[in-house]
Amino acid sequence: MLTPTWQTGHMGNVVAILNQKGGVGKTTVTLGLASAAAHAGHRVLVVDLDPQSSSSWVLGANPATVEVSAAEVLSRTPASRAISTTTWSDGIHLLSASNRLQGREHGNPQRLRAALAEVSGAYDAILIDCPPSLGNLTTSGLTAADHAVIVVEPSALGLRGIGAVADVIDEVWDSHNADLELSGVIVNKVPGVSSEADRRLDELTRIVGKKAIWQPSIPQRVIVNQAIGERRAIHSYGARSTDVSEAFDALWAKLRRVVRRTTAR
Repeated sequence: MLTPTWQTGHMGNVVAILNQKGGVGKTTVTLGLASAAAHAGHRVLVVDLDPQSSSSWVLGANPATVEVSAAEVLSRTPASRAISTTTWSDGIHLLSASNRLQGREHGNPQRLRAALAEVSGAYDAILIDCPPSLGNLTTSGLTAADHAVIVVEPSALGLRGIGAVADVIDEVWDSHNADLELSGVIVNKVPGVSSEADRRLDELTRIVGKKAIWQPSIPQRVIVNQAIGERRAIHSYGARSTDVSEAFDALWAKLRRVVRRTTAR
């Protein structure tokens, strides 16, 4: 548990990263953005709402033994009691998941928003890694967020259900969080040459519009899986991960611009 002097700040810097389909790389994108933030000298909080706890594990936590997790924060525990440092960087903090999150699929979706409002001023951004579902945990993440970013991969299965995700964002906006915006779509796992991927990117553009798709896309590279398996930040591989790291640097810069526009209102 950390005990810094938390600064209650204006909400506007909380970003929910989601898709109802597993395997598209939601966690990879969340962690890549966190890595880029630390590389730029910024401070981020990763909030792991996925009971699988992948973000927590990669960032050095042991979700099986964590005493105060996101599950407890959803039950009124202050976020500051659950936030910890990570093995990656002093600039990356974690609100860990645990298997107890599986019992939090019911409850008040406003609790996480209130908890994060107490600590948001300490970070340049808060990144919420939502579970691959559209249940109450994702609703809680969206209720806490100012921005929703959908992660997709350019495949037939990767694009399935994107309309349902957009519908849930609209429902949360209508029922729980009028500050929520669908801020963009990040395309992950893009192969170097693939006519199938090109067709799916064209399909995605027809669905969401060209302006909604953040550039650049994230290339498909073996080093990304290696980084996850070795629990390391993608930027720690230097020249071996240059194209992926540069993509995340550009996407982090885009996210920073979006966040700054919101917090300046």
